[in-house]
Amino acid sequence: MKKRKVEVAVISDVHLGTYGCHADELLAYLNSIDPKTLVLNGDIIDIWQFNKRYFPPSHLRVVKKIIGMAAKGTKVNYITGNHDEMLRKLDGTSLNNIQISNKVVLNLDGKKAWIFHGDIFDVSIQNAKWLAKLGSKGYDLLILLNRMVNWVLQKLGKGKYSLSKKIKASVKGAVKYINNFEKTATDLAIENHYDYVICGHIHQPKKELYENRHGKTLYLNSGDWVENLTALEYSFKRWKIYHYDHDKLLPFYVDDDVKHMDMDELVASISEQSARENEPIPSSEKMKADLGD
Repeated sequence: MKKRKVEVAVISDVHLGTYGCHADELLAYLNSIDPKTLVLNGDIIDIWQFNKRYFPPSHLRVVKKIIGMAAKGTKVNYITGNHDEMLRKLDGTSLNNIQISNKVVLNLDGKKAWIFHGDIFDVSIQNAKWLAKLGSKGYDLLILLNRMVNWVLQKLGKGKYSLSKKIKASVKGAVKYINNFEKTATDLAIENHYDYVICGHIHQPKKELYENRHGKTLYLNSGDWVENLTALEYSFKRWKIYHYDHDKLLPFYVDDDVKHMDMDELVASISEQSARENEPIPSSEKMKADLGD
């Protein structure tokens, strides 16, 4: 099936290395598009919860696919988030068409898009990281429980149910936090004359025009690949939210060259591409350490 050409695709909060990650669905989505620019807006690999005993082949295939897209000409911007914050020390690093940064500004048809993960607005992360990590583990367990609940519902012929969404909607503090997050992001974007402000972090896909007495900006959130399975796409001077469960046409399966791959093969692939681009080749040990092995 012919791939859809997209100017910019934005995904965030994939959380590779956790039980909640929908790696197969993300791989199907990546196989369905041909973007000029792919923005990975934070929390792609969940280093907070990384456990070398749980990083299944489907998660490795996502990493391989992204590297392959870069090798074929897609510009990949990897923006760091709180769950992959150890990569922030690599801000400004480029390798094989992949740029690591803490924020990105894209010029799109004469308009400026300000893209960052969004955890900088999260006081709990800035002041009590241990508490945020504890909450993250609880969230991961909730998602795992939710999968079991949905498996039972599917067997009974009923629709899916999101425990986390229900909890978020019923807790006033969570609703207030999301509203404050969006207002802070949009106020700053308007103050700095950005036409678009694009975040992740809160796992709430959204597209909404915000306006105050100083101006207006379009707020966009790419959602996640744990609960919502969403992405942002920019084409023909317009943004849209892609919903995997609603927008998929025909399934795109795993590329033949990444069906069977372990960590050593992934490292070898990166090394080969580095050699072709005449880039310094990191050692296998270093790359495995960077991935948390």
